[in-house]
Amino acid sequence: MMQENKKFKIVTSKKTRYLLPNILTLAGVCLGISSIKFSIEGNFTLAVTLILFAAILDALDGRIARLIKGTSEFGKELDSLTDFVSFGIAPVFILYFWELNNYGKLGWAITLIYSVCCVLRLARFNLTKIEGREEWKNNFFEGIPSPAGGLLILMPLIYELTNLNFGLEIKNLTPYLTIFIAILLVSKIPTLALKKISISPKTTVFLLLGIGIIFIALLFYTFETLLIFGIVYLISIPVSIISYKKQIKKNAEKISEDSHEDIL
Repeated sequence: MMQENKKFKIVTSKKTRYLLPNILTLAGVCLGISSIKFSIEGNFTLAVTLILFAAILDALDGRIARLIKGTSEFGKELDSLTDFVSFGIAPVFILYFWELNNYGKLGWAITLIYSVCCVLRLARFNLTKIEGREEWKNNFFEGIPSPAGGLLILMPLIYELTNLNFGLEIKNLTPYLTIFIAILLVSKIPTLALKKISISPKTTVFLLLGIGIIFIALLFYTFETLLIFGIVYLISIPVSIISYKKQIKKNAEKISEDSHEDIL
């Protein structure tokens, strides 16, 4: 009796759900590397657009993995490596070929400082463990996340790519902004993550409407919309600090009440 030929499988049928998130992650790293290539050629419009797409994929892959129960340790490590390439190397290299190279050795030093801060931030993120009683901390990042940092340092270039003209020489702020964002990456300043936010069915329609408006704005006014997002995000940092402190106080009061009840 002839043996049935075994079919070649990349993963077992039970683990196919792990493929999609990892495919999105790998697509993100390809976009990040490609953005460097286009920045070398001087096509900064396409380079920034690819970073935007990489950020969108980065936001999707983790959520899709959790939705289809396709999370894995491999996917977590792959995501961090991809983030370093797409948001720790690519954006600052785009800036280097656009403006930082005019500062000579100092410009290259700033490029290295940003990349080092990004990899340190990602390493710390991978080691962060949140206890059960502090599950509310899932709604906050420690320091700004690398995708946000990658887009924020590109704000001077994004401004140059818009049709806006306020008579400001934003380009001169590039080295200072890059160092400032690098410090925020490794800082312990809490920033909003919004991972565990529950949405009522009544507000779902308005949420979808808002997402649709944002998509249309990005489609027709890409760089203007990115610039507004960057400014709003920077403004949200003080708000997140206040919210974080309130949550700490609230959690401490709850623990105190629980301890008091146990004693009684």
